[in-house]
Amino acid sequence: MYDGPIIDAHHHLWDLSMHRHPWLEAGAGEVGGLGDLTPIRRTYLPADFRADTAGEHVVASVHVEAGWLEGDGLTETEWLARLDTSGDIACRHVARVALADASAPGAIEAQAARSRVCGIRDILSWTPDPARRFAPRGDLMTDSVWRANLGRLRQHGLVFDLMVFPPQLHEAAELAGDFDDQIFVLNHGGSPIDRDAHGMEIWREGLRTLARRPNVMIKISDLVAYDPHWTLDSMRPVIGHCLDCFGPERTMFGSDFPVAGLHARYHDVVWTLRHLTKDLSRDEQHAIFFETARRVYGVPVTAVA
Repeated sequence: MYDGPIIDAHHHLWDLSMHRHPWLEAGAGEVGGLGDLTPIRRTYLPADFRADTAGEHVVASVHVEAGWLEGDGLTETEWLARLDTSGDIACRHVARVALADASAPGAIEAQAARSRVCGIRDILSWTPDPARRFAPRGDLMTDSVWRANLGRLRQHGLVFDLMVFPPQLHEAAELAGDFDDQIFVLNHGGSPIDRDAHGMEIWREGLRTLARRPNVMIKISDLVAYDPHWTLDSMRPVIGHCLDCFGPERTMFGSDFPVAGLHARYHDVVWTLRHLTKDLSRDEQHAIFFETARRVYGVPVTAVA
C-alpha cells in the first residue's frame, strides 16, 4: 500500500470562541444531512489537526473555508494567517466568497492578493429539504451576477471548489462547459447522499457526465458523511466509480476533518483509500495522495521537500 507523502487537500480549522461559524453554534440544528453535529462543536486548531494526522505522513494541507459568517470571508483568511501553521498545515487556502453578492468583485480581488489563497468556494449544494441544504438558493449556477463573478476567478489564477448534490451534477457539467478555461474541483466525491438504488444511480450517471469536462478534478473526501455506517465493502464501489470517471491524474485525497470525525478516525479514512488503491501503480497512487493536489492548488515545493 502507498507509504509516500500525503497532501490533505480538504480540511477545516475553527475557533468557536470567536462565534464566527453560525452552523456550529449550539442550537443551530442540522445542516447538509450531516446529523448531530455535537461532537464537532468544539474548537479545532492546528495542534488538533497534527494530533489527528500523527503517523500518516501528511506533509502539507489545504484549508477550505469553514462556513464563516456571510460576507466576512477575508477575516477568516486573515485569522488563518495568524495561526501556527508550521509543518505546512494550511499552506494553501480555499477562501469563501458569495459570488452572487454585489461585493464579490472586491472580495475576490482581496482574497487573491493573499499569498496562500489558491481558490474560492461558494457552496451550491441545495435540495428542497431545509435540513439537508447548504446553499440559500437552488438557482445560483444560472444567476447572471453569480456567473459573471465566477468568470473573474481565472484572471487571478484561482480554482473554484465545486460542492453540489447529485441531482445538480448535470447542471454543474454545463457550468464547467460554459467556463472551460476555469479549473473546478468537485468536493466530497459529488456528495452521494441518497443511498438507495435510485439515488446512487443519479450520482453515478451525473458523475460520469461531469467527468467528461477535462477542467474538472475530484476530491475523494468525507464520503463517510453520506455513509455513516460505512464499511470497506460499501466504500469500494463509490471510490472505484470516482477513479473510473476521473482517473488518478484528476483525483486527490481530502479528509474533511474534523467533519469526517463524526463517523471515522483520520487513520481509518487514510487506510481505506490506501487499501482500495493498492492495486494501482505507484505513480497512480502518488497522484491521488499527493501530485494532483500539488499541481492543482500550487502547493509550494518547500512544503513537500
